Amino acid sequence: QVQLVESGGGLVQAGGSLRLSCAASGRTFSSYYMGWFRKAPGTEREFVATIRWSTGNTYYADSVKGRFTISRDNAKNTVYLEMNSLKPEDTAVYYCGATRSVGLIRLGRAYDYWGQGTQVTVSS
Repeated sequence: QVQLVESGGGLVQAGGSLRLSCAASGRTFSSYYMGWFRKAPGTEREFVATIRWSTGNTYYADSVKGRFTISRDNAKNTVYLEMNSLKPEDTAVYYCGATRSVGLIRLGRAYDYWGQGTQVTVSS
């Protein structure tokens, strides 16, 4: 069965960095877009970044552009989210997802598979 397992979350001070990982298994993801979303208490799930597995093309939310970098390692079947210059407003549970819906990559409802999430807390 398909599994997406996130790791790498934690507590960091503002201005610090974290790298999240999403290990994918259970099928071939070469035709998928792999995305990161986040959800803070009392807010809607928010698109963060997506990468097209086959080409490596990347897409970012304006709020993280220039600070976050999404990448993938084909050999390890893993997607990463490198987060730098973290701000308190980046605090949220971060989720990894997979979709084949071209054109809907910024919409959480378009994603077929999700991980369990990993908590990121940025202190001021």
